[in-house]
Amino acid sequence: METHAETEFVESLGLILQAEGFPRIAGRLLGIFVLRGKPVSFQELSEALQISRGSVSTNTRLLESLGAVERVAMAGERQDYFRLTDAPYERIAAGKVERAKQASERLLKGRDALPNCDDSTFQRVTELSDFFNSISRACSVALAEMQDKRADASRPRVVAGE
Repeated sequence: METHAETEFVESLGLILQAEGFPRIAGRLLGIFVLRGKPVSFQELSEALQISRGSVSTNTRLLESLGAVERVAMAGERQDYFRLTDAPYERIAAGKVERAKQASERLLKGRDALPNCDDSTFQRVTELSDFFNSISRACSVALAEMQDKRADASRPRVVAGE
């Protein structure tokens, strides 16, 4: 990293993602993509964070699976480059909506298949399903807000008197 502030930002994002259950390195990598805003080579990522190529590979694959980054080819280059996808946070939110919805549905299906399910077990499993359903709905609202902001930002501004 070039400055202390950039290093702090990258490390902070690592801690934020770690608190959410992701590897700290994935958050640190995401921090680099956010700051750079352009394709970054596999080698640059390894050197910037002083991590192994294996760690770069594992964690960029994770970020790819979340829809946050994508692999890109650079003319004349043999190594892999990565960059933020278009609307990466919307993609992450959309994935969360779908995963939480599926979890809720699986829990209800599993609950209904339980033999001799007593009332208290039925209630606990239902509450867990409701928890995931609530997360799905909340993430849907967040996703809609992000999409609205992006749509508003892309609209041409009309200035009074023009």
